[in-house]
Order: sequence, then C-alpha cells, then structure tokens
Amino acid sequence: MNSFRTELEDPIVQKDIIDLEKKIREFRDGKIHDEKFRSLRLARGIYGQRQPGVQMIRIKLPFGKVSFKQVLRIADISDEYASSNLHLTTRQDIQIHYVSLDRTPELWAKLEQDDITLREACGNTVRNVTASPTSGIDPNEPFDVSPYALATFKYFLRNPICQEMGRKFKIAFSSSDADTAFTYIHDLGFIPKLILKDGKEIRGFKVLFGGGLGAQPSIAHMVNEFLPEDELIPYIESTLRVFDRHGERSNRNKARMKFLVAKLGLDEVLRLIAEERVANRSKKFTIDRDAVDLPKIPDKIALPEVLISDQFLYQRWLDTNVFEQKQAGFHGVYIKVTTGDIPTSKARKFIAAISGLVADEIRITINQGLLLKYVRKEALPVLFERLKELDFVKPGFDSVSDITTCPGTDTCNLGISNSTELARVLEDLISEEYDELIENQDIKIKISGCMNSCGQHGLAHIGFHGSSLKAAGKVVPAAQVLLGGGTVGDGVGRAADKVIKVPSKRTKDVVRVILDNYSKNKNGDELFNDFYDRFGKDHFYQLLKPLADLSTLTPDEFVDWGHEEIFETAIGVGECAGVMIDLVSTLLLEAEEKLQWSIESIEANAYSDSIYHAYSVFISSAKALLLDKGINSSTQVGIIRDFDEQYKDSQILNGLESFSELVLQINKNEPSAEFARAYLGSTVDFIKRIKTEKESI
Repeated sequence: MNSFRTELEDPIVQKDIIDLEKKIREFRDGKIHDEKFRSLRLARGIYGQRQPGVQMIRIKLPFGKVSFKQVLRIADISDEYASSNLHLTTRQDIQIHYVSLDRTPELWAKLEQDDITLREACGNTVRNVTASPTSGIDPNEPFDVSPYALATFKYFLRNPICQEMGRKFKIAFSSSDADTAFTYIHDLGFIPKLILKDGKEIRGFKVLFGGGLGAQPSIAHMVNEFLPEDELIPYIESTLRVFDRHGERSNRNKARMKFLVAKLGLDEVLRLIAEERVANRSKKFTIDRDAVDLPKIPDKIALPEVLISDQFLYQRWLDTNVFEQKQAGFHGVYIKVTTGDIPTSKARKFIAAISGLVADEIRITINQGLLLKYVRKEALPVLFERLKELDFVKPGFDSVSDITTCPGTDTCNLGISNSTELARVLEDLISEEYDELIENQDIKIKISGCMNSCGQHGLAHIGFHGSSLKAAGKVVPAAQVLLGGGTVGDGVGRAADKVIKVPSKRTKDVVRVILDNYSKNKNGDELFNDFYDRFGKDHFYQLLKPLADLSTLTPDEFVDWGHEEIFETAIGVGECAGVMIDLVSTLLLEAEEKLQWSIESIEANAYSDSIYHAYSVFISSAKALLLDKGINSSTQVGIIRDFDEQYKDSQILNGLESFSELVLQINKNEPSAEFARAYLGSTVDFIKRIKTEKESI
C-alpha cells in the first residue's frame, strides 16, 4: 500500500493520499468519529454504497475530458479494485463500484500516475466542473470554454474557502446559447459572450445564479449579461465565500445556494458577494487560453476499403450521431452508452478500435454518452464498422430513445426504484414501437431512482423518479411522472411539473399514452413543450389517471423492474454531502489542526489560504463552546452572532469589542502578508483564551 510514497511526483497529492491512509487507520482504531470520517472520505471521492462494506469511487474528470491512456488506466483500476465496470455520470465523471475502503489510498495513487484525481468529487465541495462536451469543436461557440472550466477546477481544488461548505456547489460552462450544459440548473452557470470594444473582441460570460434540481427545483437567475473573462474566477471565489459563511448547515435539505437566495433575497446575496471581493485572493485572474492542449489530430493514413454491412443503419448513424466540427474537414461522433455503463473489457476494445481514427481526447457527455473528435470524413466508414462490432452505433444520440438514468437501487443508498432497468425497458419500447422518433431530438426522457434528480428528471420533457405507493396492505414500486421540463436556450430553462404517480410497471404505458397523444394531436412540427403548454397539466393528469388506479393491480406490479422479490422500500442515509459533526472534542481538535494549516500557509507565503484557515479556527472553536451550552447554530454567521450573545461577559472576549468584529475582519481586509500575520495572531490568542476559560471551570 505504501508504494505511492515514492512513485508520486506531486508532494501535495502525496500528502493527500498519505493523509487518507492515516485517517482510515485512525477510523479503524476508533480515534475518528464515524460522521467526521464520512465527511473526510466524501471529499476524497469515496462514497458509501447501498451494499454494506464497500464503496463507490467517483473519479473527477474536469469537463469530462479523458485520454485513451486514462480510460485504460481506469479500466485497469476497476479490474483490480472494483467490479470491472465504468459508469459514466451526468456530471461527466466516471464511477467504479464495490471497492474496499482500505484499498482506496493505493487506488488513488495509481490513478494519479496518469493525472486523475478523486479529490472533491463528492462531499460539501465544488463538484466536478462540467462543460458542453462539444466545447472546442462546436460550430456555434463564440470561443472554447474548456480553458475556463479547467482554470475553475484548478483554482478551487484544495482551496480552503470551499472544503467544508454546508452543501455541494455545482458549476457549468455551456459552449453556446444552445446551453447544452444546462447552466440554468446550476449554482453558477456561464454562457460565453463576445462584445466589440474599440474594434477589438472582448471575451466574457453571461452569468446564471442559484439554480438547482432535487425535490424543489429552482431555475437560475440571470445576474450578469457580461462578466469579463478576467473577473470570472474572482466572482466565483466571492460567491463561495458567501455560501460558506451564510449557507445552512443543520438542515441539509435547505443547504443549497438556491435556498440561501430564497432566505435572504437575491439582491442581498449579490450585495454580500460584492462586499466579499475585497478579501479575495485574486481581484483579476488571467485565464491561460492555451491551458487545454489541443488533441493530436489523427494522421491522414491509407484506410482499408470497407463494405458497409448495414447501409440503412450507417445512414441513420450519420444523421443522428455525427456532425461537422467548426474545424473544416473533421467530424464529431457521438456514442450512445446504455445506462452509462461500459464493461472494462469493452472499454479496452473500444480504445483499440478508435486509435488512429480519432483524436486522443474523449469527452464524457452530460447524458452519459461519449464524444469522439477530429474524425476525417474518409475514416467514418471504418469507424462505423469497428464501433458496430462493439454495439456502439445505436442511432439517436440525445434523442427520445437516448434515456438518461442514475444507478438507482443498483448501488445508491437513496435509491427507491431500479432506474437502470427501467431505462433499458423504455429504450427498447422506443426502438420497437416508435422507430420514427429515434431521430427526434426535441423530447428527452430522464429517470432518477429517487427525487434527488441525479438522472436529471427535473429538466426532462418526460421524466420519472422512483417512489412508492401502498395498496392491499403492501408497498408498490412507483414512478412519479413529470412533464414539460427542458432547455429553452441562453440560460433559460423549464422545470418539469409533477403530474401523477403510477406503479412502476405501468411506465411503458405512460410513455405510450403521452407519445400517442402527442403524435395524434400536435400541430404540424409543434414541439413537445409547446404541445404540453397548449393542453395544460390537467389534460395529461386526466389522460394518465386510469394508469394510477390501484384497484387493478396484478401480482407482478408488486415487483420492481429487474427484480424477482416483492418490493420493499429500503432507503439508507444519503451521502450526497457530508453530515455536520456536533461533537465538542472533535471540533476543538479540528481547530488545532486548522491552526497548524494556517501557520504552514503563512510560511509558504499563501496569505489568503492562511487567513481562511485562521477564520475556520474561529468558527470551529466557537461552535464547540456553543455546543457545550447546548446551542446549535445553523450557519457560520449564526455561530458568530450566538457566540457574542453567550460569551459577551466572559474572559474570552475581555478587552475585545466583540467576537464579530474580531472574526469578520476577514472580509474587510486585503489578503496581505501583514493582515494574514495579524489575523493568525488573533486566532492564536483566541485559542489561548478558550483554554484559559475551560481550565478555570
């Protein structure tokens, strides 16, 4: 297990992995509380599965970019440590499953040899930064957003301001106004814009703010029509600092940015963000536009003559899965991946099949597929035949037949129903009964195993999420039907309406009824959501109501898709974010640890980091003392306020104007060396005061 100590070149990464190994050992020895350890491992991409004793590992791939070598490395890792499968996610990550906790440091070290990280793939952190998979080759893009997504990923990885927030934070970059990265459902979304100034093109972004799906979906607010590119990183930094300080921490169901906006009001949140900028590490940040290396374009080689084995399928594949890049003479090729799952043996054959025909840069798409780049026109027939052998030429990418789904009850603690099998069933239904719709890219069907929308059901034209019903004294696996969601464009989107709940086994009939009704009653080329708006929600409720009748249940409807046993709900504790630890001793130990980090940052001249670590010392230690009095504050600003109230007459604050004045210097000062040293000194003094107070009791 310790081989990584010598193999890894990056000392920061090496320290990360050694620290994980140490924390696992301390957890096994009972020295770290289970909930604290849970928070720690989540921030390192280690997520507890539904099955006891094993972990899901989420591999963080910024904007879904992955090389041939990295795919092969991940396949090798999955064979050695996991279940020999690669699962593509809607956040452009790859997940592997059934991993032993004790082997995760070694696994991580082997991934890092090919520049692949687990860091902050889960937990209360900035999650994987997503982007339109076509960025860089999109014919409609003003400029390539890939370097901006990469800069965001790098700047906030291990950044103290976003390591232990109240909840996760999601950021997306779309390549054009088509908004294929769904900026409108993100905490922060960015759409590239160009303006002319003095005859010169200036790059910037339209900013979408405070969106999110889940049980209570919220469409993001447009807060800036044009944010100059050098203000991008500072704006995100200020936003994260506000979210960390003001965001909810007790009730995780109210802990996303959209709830902070609802609580304080959009104008107040934006005011706080503007106020925070003085303390930013960067006031302006120049993006390296060349940071994302252009992939090596395949050489023009003599290709073998190919006889197309299925001319109809080939033409359909060209029509629905292939497009011309903005680079003349080259094509992008999409691959549908059913349920996002690729066995490792198939992954290796896939890399062998495409090598020499496409650029060495694959993008994982947001609907769990793959995008290949820089395919020469003359190479398309050869590529088709090679992919056909792997069953990777199913037509209809991103169409009604290309269904997005999360793993559901396959592995997730929160899963209520088997979403993956339902996806397969519905894809077969479209293929067998609605072949004429395979080229329809207007209607999107998306499925989640629960209400949390990991399968993005909340933005689907036709969406389902796992649920349950009670009938005849038993529990019936059910699906909540949602209709009318989707992308309008340029940051505008629609959240789907909850229409009706039906037994899961009737979802095929739900799709039949909706598609048949649409086909029969639409006006010419009327889009589905225009049709939905014209008829209204109640029309569809009445249309589907007979399918919700529980008096006609048959025995097989008490069994979920893909199962043989009678259905029962077995929902575990969700791990989408770490749980807050309300243990006084743990918090005081954390304060001591963060104090050391602050000192180390000062020594490394990382003044902004030192200041934030010192701020965290104030918060952790104050929270510990409040908990000692039975007071649980739900936000950091609440901790500051309550500490002033409870300890205003104590020796701890003797001679100080207030705890608030002491701590909130953080957003009133530039992160200079002078202020960093003074703020650290105040922190050291505060810890001494606490120890003196406790010793006197």
